[in-house]
Order: sequence, then C-alpha cells, then structure tokens
Amino acid sequence: MREKPKAPHISKPPLELSVTVTEPFRHSLNNYSVYGLFIQRQFPNVLSYGMKTLQTSGASIIAVEPGQIGGLEDNGELISLCGWVLLWSPELLHGTDLEKQIENYQFFSYFFTEALRMETDEWSCITQLVAQMRQELQLHEDSSSLRSILLSYLRLILEYCNRIYMRQISDDDKSTDDILKRFHCLLQTYFRENRQLAYGLPTVAYVASELAYSPGYFGALIHKATGGTAIGYIHNYVINQAKSLLMSGYNVNETSRLLGFEYPHHFTRLFKRINGITPIEFLKK
Repeated sequence: MREKPKAPHISKPPLELSVTVTEPFRHSLNNYSVYGLFIQRQFPNVLSYGMKTLQTSGASIIAVEPGQIGGLEDNGELISLCGWVLLWSPELLHGTDLEKQIENYQFFSYFFTEALRMETDEWSCITQLVAQMRQELQLHEDSSSLRSILLSYLRLILEYCNRIYMRQISDDDKSTDDILKRFHCLLQTYFRENRQLAYGLPTVAYVASELAYSPGYFGALIHKATGGTAIGYIHNYVINQAKSLLMSGYNVNETSRLLGFEYPHHFTRLFKRINGITPIEFLKK
C-alpha cells in the first residue's frame, strides 16, 4: 500500500492510492484493471468511454471499473487537470460487505454516459475525504486497521457519488415517459413476432440490452417512472395478454404455451400472485 508518483496513465497500480494531478500531460486511452474515481474541477469536454462518448461539464466525477476503457487517444496536446484520482484494486474489497454492494453503484456502468456533476458543497466534502485518505496512507503502515479506515472513507465517498447519480436520474429529461413507451413497444414486438415460443418470457436483462442500458440502470429508471420493478412491468404485461387469450376461448394450458411459459403451473402461480385468483377462477367470473 503506497502513494503512486503523479501520472495520468494507469498501468499496474498498487492496491489503493490517491493522486493529485497538477502538471500538464498528454492524453492517453487507458484500459483499467482497477476501480477509479476521477474527481476534477474541469475535464476535457468530451472523452471516450467504451464504445460511447462521455459528456462532462464543470466540477465532476468520472467512475471506472476493472475492464473498462476510457480517455482520449494521444494527439500531442498537453492538458492540465485540477483535482484528484482515487484508484483501488478489487483486492481491497475482497471479503467485505462493499464487495457485493459496489455492484449496486450504477454510475460505474458504461451505460451511464454522463459525469457526476458536483455541487460546491459536494466538491468540498468529497475532496476533503480524499485528502484525508491520502494523509492516512502517508502517515501509517499497511495494516488491517488502516484498510478498515480507508474502506470507511471509500464507502462515504461512494454514497456521495450515489446521491449525485440518483439526482441526475430524476432530473433526466430523456424522459421516463419515452423509456416506458420504448419498453412497452419492445414487449409488443416480442410477442407479436412470437419470440416467446422460442426463447420464453422476456427478461429484464434482454429488454435492457435491447434498449442499450445496463440491467441495473434500466431497473432504476423504471422504478423512478412507475414506483415498481422492471420485471413486475413485464409480468403485468404478460398477464394482461393472458386475460385476452383466456377471454378469447383459449384454455389455461394453451394460454400458458402461447405466452412462453415452460410449465402451466408457473403461469397459474404468476396469474394468481398478480390477480389474487387463478386463471380458472378468472374464467368463471
């Protein structure tokens, strides 16, 4: 555990570190093997991020996770940044509650194509926490107690990031109405083309992929829009289709098969969970 010399290019980083970048340097396109938070007063206006471009403005944070690619190809230009880079290996999280929890921080995803835009007080709080982390690294030898302290700081920083992320989702004007329309149209197309007969019921992962979102981010958007879950929306759509088929004269087994259920009792169980009655009881009403 040590502080790395100032350098924008990430190659084989230590377990965890914090860096202040003040000297001019050239662009680089990096393949990250670590988690990272790039906390800056101002980034270049557009950076590449995986297969997409990332829009940045003002004091903001860009988050990366192992396996991602980001930055800009070296074009000979010298740039200067003012802020911090916080990097940590997945090893730091191993065996901790944060190892599982970090999967819930959707701002690490490629599909979130904005920087986290900080308010003035958030910049002050987050950078102060990072500075305290660096001081701990400088003054104390590696130990289990030091790692616990660093993890405590890291959890707090990630919660600040998550608050910013949730704020930006709620302010997102790509509009949840548009997302719901696309979601609904995708389900209509799926069943109209009888894909369920070959592939079964559509999953959240499938829908999210078709709409170019990560499952977690898509789920968060649907929850914001409806107050429910994406899988719940799919199930409600399927059961509404089931009601139409049942009222059109199809029996329970036929309806189950036409909707892509592997077994009729799976269909009956879902129908009752949503409607409070079984398909047969529905037909008797």
